[in-house]
Amino acid sequence: MRLDRDQVMRLLPHRPPFLLVDEVLEGEEGVRCVAVRTLRDDDFWFAGHFPGNPVMPGVLIVEALAQTATIAVAAAGDIAGKIGLFAGIDKVRFKRVVKPGDTMRLEAEIVAVHGPVGRAKVKATVDGRLACRGELMFAIVDGAAIADGEARL
Repeated sequence: MRLDRDQVMRLLPHRPPFLLVDEVLEGEEGVRCVAVRTLRDDDFWFAGHFPGNPVMPGVLIVEALAQTATIAVAAAGDIAGKIGLFAGIDKVRFKRVVKPGDTMRLEAEIVAVHGPVGRAKVKATVDGRLACRGELMFAIVDGAAIADGEARL
């Protein structure tokens, strides 16, 4: 599986500035996904995190990893009208900062899916060096339920 940005946007509901995956390099539908995000000087968070010493917020690294896991799941089947939400974030550790100009390699391996809930092991690296790793739980919910404020995990 190899996807350009337009193909990624067909699988994810996210749009700039919160689309944090540029392209998918490889993967196996429903099993794993390897994507990349190149950080740009004009990414909105760098202006305030931190002026003069820009660093990507850890929570956005985790979001990029979650989007990568969602691509693996979405590529496997029809989830039209559904959205992947966080159901848990476990064992996440940050090992290095990520700065403008860095290209993050984002890896997600789906380790379990039970109905609408699943778990993925995730890892972000820059130039082969670990930046973040952890486990994410997700729930695939009906987009209409979110709009109505009725989505339950």
